[in-house]
Amino acid sequence: MKNFWKNKNVFVTGINGFIGGNLSKLLLVNGANVFGLVRDLNKDSFIYYENLADKITFINGDLTNKDLISRIISEYRINAVFHFAAQVEIGVALNNPYLTYETNIRGTYALLDGIKQSTTNVQSIIIASSDKAYGSYASSMMPYKEEYPLKPIFPYDVSKACADMIAQSYANKPFNMPIVVTRFCNIFGPGQLNFSAIIPDAIRSALNYSKFIPRGNGKQVRDYIYVEDVADLYLRMSQNIFLNPKKFRGQIFNAGTKKGKSVKEILKNVYTICENKPLYDKILLQMKKKSPLGEIEIQIMDYKKINKYTGWEPLRTFDEGLALTIEWYKSYLINKYDND
Repeated sequence: MKNFWKNKNVFVTGINGFIGGNLSKLLLVNGANVFGLVRDLNKDSFIYYENLADKITFINGDLTNKDLISRIISEYRINAVFHFAAQVEIGVALNNPYLTYETNIRGTYALLDGIKQSTTNVQSIIIASSDKAYGSYASSMMPYKEEYPLKPIFPYDVSKACADMIAQSYANKPFNMPIVVTRFCNIFGPGQLNFSAIIPDAIRSALNYSKFIPRGNGKQVRDYIYVEDVADLYLRMSQNIFLNPKKFRGQIFNAGTKKGKSVKEILKNVYTICENKPLYDKILLQMKKKSPLGEIEIQIMDYKKINKYTGWEPLRTFDEGLALTIEWYKSYLINKYDND
């Protein structure tokens, strides 16, 4: 992989975020030239904490500006694109669906049309959809499979499904763009600084930097995959699009571990590793009777197809990934709060 990515020009949307930052780190290790679109450059982010910013070319602008996208692709002679930029909070989507649709739907078709009208022959485009695009299925239907129809209801889920289908339309005739759509389970690991997500929120609380407030009954089940496994998979998929475009263009790939964990299990693991089990016991007593609006009860992902196409499978167990994640947050939180 190292020689393959050397000197390739790679454009990453959402580079200031969790997944975009981790992927950029791996791209830089493999010798790629990384370009990122940012509207507001947030220095409290993974790429700054990991001292990666000086190695990345940042372009200020809005994802919905199609002409800007076209100019970036042409001027920097971009070879590969990874699209992660999105409004990801379910609560925000419920309160402000317009903002969510503008970012997640318009942002996707502006990006793809900007690439289409550019003068550079982009050879790989990966669009990050989500397991939320499937909507709610019974537990007996788990894990999700790629052939399942999309049937979302809530705004965030709808926005991801729409962007997903738009990407598929650009991958097919008459455009035939080299696009792959990914539907991954919940991703966790170093650099996830959106503290509305369960794992970083729980870790921060377990290390006594904040108070954890339960948002539901703790029974929701999710599949979790470690971010380094995800970054590896993204590079592997993109490389395959370069080498075998006819086989990969227009494909949809799920990825997860085929194993679900409840919110209560996650919390117990985090507070136990952080040696703060009494606080976990108190949180259990504060659990609500119902799930929050907009939350799907169970989501587990199959990865049989991506394994067949690329040989990929998750390397880290959840417990291994969680231990590494907690160690990263210990360093991050000490640096952020204790050195002020």
